[in-house]
Amino acid sequence: MTTRLAADRLQSLWDDARAAGMSEPEKLLYRSNLLGSDKRVTNYGGGNTSAKVMETDPLTGEQVEVLWVKGSGGDIGSMNMDGFATLYMDKLRALKGKYRGAAHEDEMVGYLPHCTFGLNPRAASIDTPLHAYVPRAHVDHVHSDAIIAIAASINSRDLTRQIFGDEIGWLPWKKPGYELGLWLEKFATENPRAKGCVLASHGLFTWADDAKDCYLTTLAIINKAAEWLGRTAGGRPAFAGAARPTLSPAERRGIAARLMPAIRGLISGDRHKVGHFDDQPAVLEFVGSQMLEVLAPLGTSCPDHFLRTKIRPLVVDFDPANPDLDATIAGLGNAVAAYRNDYAAYHDRCKKPDSPALRDPNAVVYLVPGVGMITFALDKATARISGEFYVNAINVMRGASAVSAYQGLPEQEAFDIEYWLLEEAKLQRMPKPKSLAGRVALVTGGAGGIGAATAERFLREGACVMLADIDEGALKTAHDGLAGRFGPDVVRSVQMNVTDEHQVARAYAEMAVEFGGIDILVSNAGIASSAPIEDTSLALWNRNMDILSTGYFLVSREAFRTFRTQGIGGSVIFVASKNGLAASPNASAYCTAKAAEIHLARCLALEGAEGGIRVNVVNPDAVLRGSRIWEGEWLDQRASTHGTDKEGLEEMYRKRSMLKRSVLPEDIAEGVYFFASDLSAKSTGNILNVDAGNVQAFTR
Repeated sequence: MTTRLAADRLQSLWDDARAAGMSEPEKLLYRSNLLGSDKRVTNYGGGNTSAKVMETDPLTGEQVEVLWVKGSGGDIGSMNMDGFATLYMDKLRALKGKYRGAAHEDEMVGYLPHCTFGLNPRAASIDTPLHAYVPRAHVDHVHSDAIIAIAASINSRDLTRQIFGDEIGWLPWKKPGYELGLWLEKFATENPRAKGCVLASHGLFTWADDAKDCYLTTLAIINKAAEWLGRTAGGRPAFAGAARPTLSPAERRGIAARLMPAIRGLISGDRHKVGHFDDQPAVLEFVGSQMLEVLAPLGTSCPDHFLRTKIRPLVVDFDPANPDLDATIAGLGNAVAAYRNDYAAYHDRCKKPDSPALRDPNAVVYLVPGVGMITFALDKATARISGEFYVNAINVMRGASAVSAYQGLPEQEAFDIEYWLLEEAKLQRMPKPKSLAGRVALVTGGAGGIGAATAERFLREGACVMLADIDEGALKTAHDGLAGRFGPDVVRSVQMNVTDEHQVARAYAEMAVEFGGIDILVSNAGIASSAPIEDTSLALWNRNMDILSTGYFLVSREAFRTFRTQGIGGSVIFVASKNGLAASPNASAYCTAKAAEIHLARCLALEGAEGGIRVNVVNPDAVLRGSRIWEGEWLDQRASTHGTDKEGLEEMYRKRSMLKRSVLPEDIAEGVYFFASDLSAKSTGNILNVDAGNVQAFTR
């Protein structure tokens, strides 16, 4: 319902006691973080804030007016003081003498570094003139859904006047930049009693001469818009009501788990993509509505929205009332190809002689009736944030269509933003992607020393990792540690017994929903046992075979199924053992199971090669530190076999090796990374011993 926009009134979080001792720049940061903490105020990375502050000039010692404004690429909700650009106001005013008109406004960005105060390295954003020229000390610019619902209505000017009277002005759509800054200055100067301005199809500017007043004004204007939308909608069904049923949560995740690897394979030809699934109520309401086919093709309005989501989404052909998922998956290839062709045609229609070349023509947002929304991007955080932006767009369309008629940006205007030369320059400055960027890995035995070290190695190279382990407590500890270091977006965990095919299938389904598929399987789950053959029970024998042979078969079989669905290759690495090649006394069950594991890898290498699926083996030896298989009886048994105590066992293994060096979990992780990465792109069916040298384990 549209009333959702007004359901929870924004409350002031300003703490006078906390702000009392702050400088003006510190109050600006405080205000910014408060505004950015609520997605009803502005989206991630969207909007900007500023304050004009008197500072001491480091050259003259005189007081000068300095603009503090959010720098390029920051997020007001999470930024720190170093996120602000600082510029001399007198130099910003002098820029007016360099301005040659709207046809040349982009060149003004090149002058902004010449206005820098205090050698600040933070680059000023394109919105700097919009803050500089408003004749007030404090300015907020936000992208509230409630405001954009008004700004994106076909009669947004009339609605703005009806809601706010003279309190808030209105300006027609204009691409952000220098000219819009002059427009905003003219409005504010000619309307000194106005508290702000709605920019059509864009967002809200508010201002005041006090930091707290500016913050409160921003909240008040958003609340007023949301409450008006709620009243005016009058309880009418959002998007003209439902047209399709919404499936149960389990059904939705099950369908997403099958769709996402299929989509991922179709769109990852040049660079691997990572997926995100969202089935929150706002999404389900939209994808099941009467107006889905009308509104989705119109695309988004706010520039921040469609820069993240592309000009429009792809609506997947799926009928939740009569579901035929196999038919839907079979039709995805044609649907994706049609979207790419349409996007290329859009580029051809709108491009100019100096426009950048066509970028990735695949959709970012995929809407599935009755199921939810899937988004894909080059990394998990971007996929998630793109989904958040489209939820903002859904909220905007809900509000606008309830009180008027929604309109997206005209196609040419949208193109001019998406393929803006300044935006292209920003993309060209992006750092080179890490070696495993866009890759998704499953690490079994992920809570142990080798598993956790491997996961960390992958995460450092930009991969997303699903940790799987049977030990729930150890798994949580490993997950929390890695998520704390690398962020929650890129780490997931699932409790899994590798010998249970239903648990294995469930883990792969979870991974498909969380990340979109899989590229790398590290089969590392393990146990160890030691007993003379006459004391080896059938149960002990079967336990070794179940985990080290059958378990490796089950996780590999499921990986191959997903690899085949995606059609973009993959890499399987078995963490086996020196004991798979070199016999060891009192360990027949363990050694035999490890030998079977190695031979299974050879068989899979043969089967997978035609599909670009590589299968290789890393053989550790005597990795004691951090390894859970060296806990309890196994450690006692091996110490007894070699006639030493627990403390002397690692030293014995070190001395036994040819290189006289201990083998650590990080050493095994390095070998696994080699086989997972493109460093070994032409290697399959290989065995890499990481054992500090053992002549018995030399491969022949």
